Amino acid sequence: MRKYRNRRPVILAVVGILACAHSPAFAQARCAELPASDVNCPVDPQQPDVAKEVAWVDLPALPEAQPLVPAIDTPAAVSAGSAAAEPVQASAQADETHPRDIVVTGRGEWEAPDPLVGVNLKAFEATQAVDKALVGPIALAYKDAVPKPVRDGVHNFLYNLREPVVFLNFVLQLKIGRALETVGRFTVNSTVGVAGVFDMAKRKPFKWRRRSNGFANTFGFYGIKSGPFLFLPIVGPTTPRDLIGGALDRLLFPFVYGKRITKPEFSVPFAVLGTLDHRAEFDETLHQLHDGQADPYARSRDFYLQRRQNEIDELKGRAPKNSSPMSEAPTAPVTVKERAPEPPAGVEKPGDPPRDPPN
Repeated sequence: MRKYRNRRPVILAVVGILACAHSPAFAQARCAELPASDVNCPVDPQQPDVAKEVAWVDLPALPEAQPLVPAIDTPAAVSAGSAAAEPVQASAQADETHPRDIVVTGRGEWEAPDPLVGVNLKAFEATQAVDKALVGPIALAYKDAVPKPVRDGVHNFLYNLREPVVFLNFVLQLKIGRALETVGRFTVNSTVGVAGVFDMAKRKPFKWRRRSNGFANTFGFYGIKSGPFLFLPIVGPTTPRDLIGGALDRLLFPFVYGKRITKPEFSVPFAVLGTLDHRAEFDETLHQLHDGQADPYARSRDFYLQRRQNEIDELKGRAPKNSSPMSEAPTAPVTVKERAPEPPAGVEKPGDPPRDPPN
């Protein structure tokens, strides 16, 4: 024990020297773990132990401080401000020189294209001439000479014949409630209403109103596009979808009423009565569409397309349920929406393939 007691001062001295030699490296390691702050860590980074301890630290480089723009209105400030404004002005001039090429315009679903506008316009003008000289005067004479109850009976009878077609298309559209209501209308009007001459189904206690439906509506209900607009002599305004749908509607009549309904002694009187009834029913509507209008053809086209689209939207639940069907003349004043403006020449339309960039 005396031996170690005599050496105790020497041991303490050695331990003190080693502690002083190691303390900078230990302190540097502690400083390396501090976040970036104003803490001052005066340790010599040149020591080997320090390099080992702080090698893992990866602090982000701070951006260089930008000089502030002088707030005093001096020549230097004016010069700096004008220099900073030049790129912005050049950018604005570039935007004016190179306008944006893509313009997005919202178009309604009813806006069927009209690529045959020249041919359609000629057919429209010819139809209007025939209507003014022949069909219109005869229809108005029919309207004046035949009492309204009789004309209403003819109208009810003709549209009662279409009820089986309406029923089938409601079934295809999965509108089972409306399909059953249509069966009820046809049964009541064909019996109590004397072959449909009297619309008893719309009265109490039934209150089943007439609805228009057909294969054209079914096609539109399932997303089939109308195709280009057509104006055909005798037929009038239509589309390929409506032409095909109307042909399928007529094909059902022989299956429901027998082949004799297609014979001339039945089909010709029905066609004449239907034309006179429709022309007399829509006389006021035609006056609102054509009289004093700059472009009666465009108004007639868009009016037809909008009513057709409104009927399809009503089936999808996107239009009021009391909207007037295609088979009935509108009771309210005619309103026609305007088409979306065409983009200027050289501007890409929505859906067009992108143009090649300049070389």
